Amino acid sequence: MARKLFGTDGIRGKANVFPMTSMMALKLGIAAGNLFTRGDYRHTVVIGKDTRLSGYMLETALVSGFTAVGFNVITLGPIPTPAVAMLTKSMRADIGVMISASHNPYNDNGIKLFGPDGYKLSDEVEAKIEDMMMGDMDDFLCPSERIGQVVRLDGYGRYIEYVKNAFPEDLTLEGLKIVIDCANGASYKVAPTVLKELGAEVIEIGVKPDGKNINLKCGATDTEFMRQEVVKHGADIGISLDGDADRIMVSDENGALIDGDQLIGLIATRMFEEGKLNKNTVVTTVMSNMGLENYFKYKGITLIRSAVGDRYVVEQMRKHGYNIGGEQSGHIVLGQMSTTGDGLMAGLQILASLVKDGKKVSEVAHVYTPFPQKLENIKFPDKALMTSILSSLELKEAIKRAEDRMGENGRVLIRASGTEPLLRVMVEAKTTDMVEENITTLLEVIKELQNG
Repeated sequence: MARKLFGTDGIRGKANVFPMTSMMALKLGIAAGNLFTRGDYRHTVVIGKDTRLSGYMLETALVSGFTAVGFNVITLGPIPTPAVAMLTKSMRADIGVMISASHNPYNDNGIKLFGPDGYKLSDEVEAKIEDMMMGDMDDFLCPSERIGQVVRLDGYGRYIEYVKNAFPEDLTLEGLKIVIDCANGASYKVAPTVLKELGAEVIEIGVKPDGKNINLKCGATDTEFMRQEVVKHGADIGISLDGDADRIMVSDENGALIDGDQLIGLIATRMFEEGKLNKNTVVTTVMSNMGLENYFKYKGITLIRSAVGDRYVVEQMRKHGYNIGGEQSGHIVLGQMSTTGDGLMAGLQILASLVKDGKKVSEVAHVYTPFPQKLENIKFPDKALMTSILSSLELKEAIKRAEDRMGENGRVLIRASGTEPLLRVMVEAKTTDMVEENITTLLEVIKELQNG
């Protein structure tokens, strides 16, 4: 276990291949349980998961690890990531765990950890857990009479009520026809139920998980079928969640896709106009479109950029007291309602705007004109080579030349993915030709460096 386990969103990888093995999960439960043991009382952990086949394997290993250090375990079954965060805090648990690889295919999996406050753990705490996992763990085990107990709780009922309470009491979704795509993932029970109980006519897709079809031609990363269903059924809006329901994409009534940046712009503008936007500031990541930044400047809203990953967005929000942030990929964090990205919660805020304004999605959700932007992913099985190329003088000089050509009307972002063995190359500029010219040049430089 010499390599680093934690990435930008917990531990992630191919199921039953290091690091996503039962042995790793067992050690993680022992180490995290030991670190969060802070007194003589009986400690508690809540564990949720999405619908992946490997979730059963990892859940069992985590349960073994936590009970071995004296924790009582509450297993929640398939439930969204934000529900685990909420239940960790509301049930006064000492730690929360979500087993999910988010938008990745079923044969991947991951583990995310939440502290007792419902927030994801910091890099420093994750590093402590990882260090503990590297050593002899026998001393962490509790006496036999202190071994923990395990119970199962269907926590989605609590989450349903929690999310519904975030929708204005004086509004209803009656008269709206909504296509909801649950990605055959963690929200397949809760999302349709919430929308129905608020009065909407609901067309459900991606609600028949079989352990292998999570995110398969559905969900927030593959919205084509959802958009087709919107047009086919004459729906007012389409909503796609990802496998663990912490991100959202939306379709307007014409089947046009609306990404996370546009949704952040819509929700933040509403908050700003109602005097509810703390410090008139929004947090996004370095991936968010320059068009959004220009739009916010025009409105009098400040945009702050963080590193990629909703945990880093949340860190900025907590540090400075901001109450909305998110990512272009659809993670949207509403700080007064949730401690992490919550696709369903964000969706309800968008629906509330539609009801209040009495307008179509196409009229309210395309809030700015985006700069042309292109993202290319390059596979790098050799992490050392990727790191070497990222720090090379040749690539740095190529980036500077591209930025000089574009001036203030464009930018380059090249980074290693925190969740997959990929190098992400993004170019954004005022014209499509400028984007194509510069990304082609950069990809050629990277290819030459790959080939030595």
